[in-house]
Amino acid sequence: MSLSPVELKAIGVAARWYARLHSGVATDSDRAAWNDWLIADPVHRQAWQRMASVGEQMNSVPGALASPTLRGADRSRRQVLRSCVALASAGSLGWLGWRSETSQNLLADFRTAVGERREFRLADGSSLLLNTDTSVNLRFDGHQRRLQLLWGEILVKTAVDAVQRPFKVSTRHGEVLALGTRFIVRSEDQRGEVAVLEKAVNVTASGGGLPVRLDAGQSMTFSASSLGAVQRNDASTGAWLQGSIIAIDRPLGELLADLSRYRRGVLRCDPRIANLKVSGAFPVDNTDLALAALESGFSLKVTRFSRYWVTVSS
Repeated sequence: MSLSPVELKAIGVAARWYARLHSGVATDSDRAAWNDWLIADPVHRQAWQRMASVGEQMNSVPGALASPTLRGADRSRRQVLRSCVALASAGSLGWLGWRSETSQNLLADFRTAVGERREFRLADGSSLLLNTDTSVNLRFDGHQRRLQLLWGEILVKTAVDAVQRPFKVSTRHGEVLALGTRFIVRSEDQRGEVAVLEKAVNVTASGGGLPVRLDAGQSMTFSASSLGAVQRNDASTGAWLQGSIIAIDRPLGELLADLSRYRRGVLRCDPRIANLKVSGAFPVDNTDLALAALESGFSLKVTRFSRYWVTVSS
């Protein structure tokens, strides 16, 4: 299957619209602008149909967005699988590994298994949503409210505290101070990442230095020694909250690395195709469906040596 540059561009725009409209914060103006884009060109409608069809497979497309004109065609499962990604170009290396549960995870106050997402209500009224393979320790006392993110990714929605204790999320790389907000923090081996969805936070590297303020719609990566540049949230920010990964012209190797977080075992990418560009919506609750889409629609080969060792090649 080969798509033209115009079709690839339309799929990328459709992915952005999908993420925006499914974010929970879309406005009437957003929906009107999406509709104007949709009816402007048949290529746009075809690109949106690809996104909507995959969303329906995940049971995650709001009914108001899947218009009757997009749902009218009777499409086979193979056609749906063909629709969910768009690949173009080629490149260099990619190797994807996996991370097993550790004793640190097992002994954490809050934890999720690989592929699990779980919400917790904290004593102060705040809420905590853990993404896959995540472990968190809780440290609340009379002076502060602190979450220690040992590994993984969390969404925090803070509540007003009667005694005005600060609310902080600490990682091995740095600390995030909430300023009455809703935000996402992710901690990996080499770096941390924070994205603000509402209000603001202050971020400080664990090695010291002045904090940097992030407002709603902004994100940043950080290490123990430094803070990265302030960036705007993109279409992929927080997509896991709706059970998907949104990719826009993303290297296949990076996409598979993200998918590997939601499945046990090794998910390896052949180095020869690691830089193939991918756009689309991919279900995190059914990584086999995402792999089948790559295999069925784009002549890629998914080799399963076992349930826990999978290689994607050309």
